[in-house]
Amino acid sequence: MAIGFPFEYVGNLHIHTTRSDGGGDAKEIAEAARTVGLDFIILNDHSYLTQLHLEDQGYYKGILVLVGSEIGTSSHHYLAFNITHQVNDESYSPQEVIDAVNSQGGFGFLAHPFERGMHFLQNSVSYTWRDWSVKGYTGICIWNFSSRWKENVKSFWHGIFHLIFKRYTLKGPSKKTLSTWVRLCSEGRVVAIGGSDAHASSIKIGFIKLKPLSYRYLLNTINTHILTLSPLSGDVTTDKKIIYTSLREGNCFIAHDDLCSAKGFSFSFRREKNKERIEMGQEAQFSQGVLVIKLPGRGLTRITKDGSLIKTEYGSGLSIRIQKGGVYRVEVLRKTHIFGWRPWIFSNPIYLR
Repeated sequence: MAIGFPFEYVGNLHIHTTRSDGGGDAKEIAEAARTVGLDFIILNDHSYLTQLHLEDQGYYKGILVLVGSEIGTSSHHYLAFNITHQVNDESYSPQEVIDAVNSQGGFGFLAHPFERGMHFLQNSVSYTWRDWSVKGYTGICIWNFSSRWKENVKSFWHGIFHLIFKRYTLKGPSKKTLSTWVRLCSEGRVVAIGGSDAHASSIKIGFIKLKPLSYRYLLNTINTHILTLSPLSGDVTTDKKIIYTSLREGNCFIAHDDLCSAKGFSFSFRREKNKERIEMGQEAQFSQGVLVIKLPGRGLTRITKDGSLIKTEYGSGLSIRIQKGGVYRVEVLRKTHIFGWRPWIFSNPIYLR
């Protein structure tokens, strides 16, 4: 019988350091993570710029730092976790990259598959995923802060506006990303994660050099909350396994924590017959029961079945009785005074086949 997950930990899964094209080292980034209250971070430096520096893994003042890789150059970027050596993506097809990661006991996610790039400064350069025939990947990064933020910047003044109001103007996952994810989930379990894609890079405009988005800010934007049966122990090997198990299984949800902390959110299914509890990421045979959603604050909760909206309600939670099988998930919007409803929480599905 499935039971609830008693432990929740918050991490940022997509970060670049000075080993590739980031603006800080592992120690500096861990300190930023500690400042904003994270439990763990995962570094994903670009494979074509650096080797896999596993020596950076460890606890830094209570923050667990893990090391993965972002594999890919002009397209097909793949976030690889739990690998032991770097994958040479320049000579591999997307499927060969996935296979090489899996052969090491690793797993991975398609990164920012439909990003559009920044027209201002970067000429709309984007790193999309185009080969949808691939198999063997764990899931998709559906919400990338840097990708979505860049798409808003059409000019210098757009950039200033979206820097000042970055907390409130961030877009949620694109419709194309969500519809693709829905389609894939109809065929099998596909885990969704989110991340900041933090670089903390400096930019130069004329004689002015700026670092518009710091690690301290970025690591409190799009985070992934994992749910576990066991607490983190302080042992790197043990805790890495706990975190990676939750990510593999989809026992996690994505949240814009700078808008409002999402810690305490829960989404589960309770069978009427035997009170069995099914959690995010889990798959079970359907029988009649109740979907139960609890929020850490008030929000507009939207429940979808197979991608179609079936219930919307404002409050700190809701329950809904369901009588048909399907892939159920939750989106939550948070109300702001000036900018209205903003995207806040995206759950992984509960699969009731």
